[in-house]
Amino acid sequence: MAEQVEVKIPGSVWKVLVEVGDKVEAGDVLFILEVMKTEVPHEAPIAGEITKIFIGEGSIVDAQDPAIEIS
Repeated sequence: MAEQVEVKIPGSVWKVLVEVGDKVEAGDVLFILEVMKTEVPHEAPIAGEITKIFIGEGSIVDAQDPAIEIS
């Protein structure tokens, strides 16, 4: 079953650290937001494979926007 990782707080996507097909473990950092000049890492809640990426570096995102899907 797929699980979507949502953005926690509004900001700008600074760096996406994974690609579709990558295997991740729970706790791995998937992407980093820049919020008021502070880096905010977002971690994988579960282990699995990255199946979709909804965000891109430099994009502006809001809280609860879908970011990454893990299966």
